[in-house]
Formats: sequence, C-alpha cells, structure tokens
Amino acid sequence: MKKQTGHQPPSPASYRERTYRRLVGTEGLQSFQVICQETDLMIQADRLLEARAREQTLACRGHIEGYIKQYPRFATTLAPWYEPVAAPDVVRDMIRAGRAAGVGPMAAVAGAVAENVGRRLLDFSRRVVVENGGDVFLKTDLPVVAGLFAGRSPLSMKVGIRLPDAGRGIGLCTSSATVGHSLSAGSADAVCVVARSCALADAAATAIGNRIHSPGDIKPAIAFGRRIADLSGIVVVTGPEMGAWGQIELVPLEGKKG
Repeated sequence: MKKQTGHQPPSPASYRERTYRRLVGTEGLQSFQVICQETDLMIQADRLLEARAREQTLACRGHIEGYIKQYPRFATTLAPWYEPVAAPDVVRDMIRAGRAAGVGPMAAVAGAVAENVGRRLLDFSRRVVVENGGDVFLKTDLPVVAGLFAGRSPLSMKVGIRLPDAGRGIGLCTSSATVGHSLSAGSADAVCVVARSCALADAAATAIGNRIHSPGDIKPAIAFGRRIADLSGIVVVTGPEMGAWGQIELVPLEGKKG
C-alpha cells in the first residue's frame, strides 16, 4: 500500500524502474522482489523467502484495507488519528507513529509495512533488509552504508549513512517532495530519518519535510525533528545544501552516481 497521495498509482505503462535499488547491496544476502498490488518490496535475507514475504505483505495490506473500510477517513486524514478502537498491529504502529510526529497515519504506512514484513522474516533469517519505496527496515550483524538518494540534488548518492548492527532492527526512512509519489507540503529533495521504529521514522520524515521550503528552513526543521521522541538521527538535503543531527555517521560514496 502506498503513502497517501493526490495521484493515482502509476499504471504499468508509466511505471519508472527504481534504478536506485541497484545501489543497495549487503554482502552474503539473497535478494528478491515481492509485488502485491501497489506494494513493491525489495528484500534481502540469508535465503530466498518470497512465499513467506508475500504472505505477510498480503496480511498487512488486508489489515490496513479492512480498517479503512471500517473508518474511511483513516486513508485521507492529514491529522493524527485518535479513534478509540482496537486495531491490528500494523495499523497500531501507523497510529502511534502519526501521533508522535503530528501527521496522519498514512504517512507511516510504507515504514510500518516494511517493518512488519521484516520482523516476520526474522523468524526464518538472521539478517533481513526490506526496502519499501525508499523506506527501509534492516537487521544485520555488521554495519552497513545506505546511500542517500536525493533526486536532482548534486548531493544525491554522493553521501551515505553508516548504520551500526541494529540489535533487533532499525528503520531508515526517506521523504521527498521531488522524488516518488509521497505527499509532502515542503520542497526538500530528501529528508532521511533513523529510528528504532520504521513507522516512526517514516512519519517523522514526512513531518520534517513538510517544514522545508528553502535551504533556510533546514535548521529549524531539524530542530522540530529533534523534539520527536525516539529518533536517532536526521539528514536533510535541499538542492546543494545539507543538514544533519543525531547518532549517525555520514560517509562519502566513492564512485556512486545518483
């Protein structure tokens, strides 16, 4: 399921291949793709687990779609969701993340699905990386470097974020007003957030990105993000300008092109 957007999902004729996925790789892992309707996951694990990944993806979609049928406004609201009703785990993750970041629950959908699928696969694989439209859940034994894709910015794929072994897993999510179909009220080329919760990282990236309309907004937007509990780091790219905060290590990507 895609994040809330003012556009229809792309048709097969208009679909643009996600070429940045070619720059994602973790040594020793098997890579495979799972596509379920609008959900398009690139997954890496110790072994091929397509059937189990598809099963969990369909389960997540079913839970979210079922909740939307019961509460249609859940799919469109840009405000935090406070409906006092029991919800499936993936929906609860979205609701909690939206409340923490001050945005609607659909701002967290890609991260929530990535994490829910990834955690299911951890029952069968020691290491897992699940990428869902630029939002990544990962559990690895060694540090990895994730390239920062920022569209037409001259900094795109020139800088990477080194992530440590993440214990039980970590979320790395990116929101952009110039790349992809995600809804953003700002104009940042990339807002990347690291958090233990992938849903929270997704929602926070949207909330921070909404506040950026020029390079001069980078510093106050990061200051806003620092007030969101449980974030580990923030990186913002707007044109040739970049700002960063938190427990993250930025590294140059030698020979990489965006």
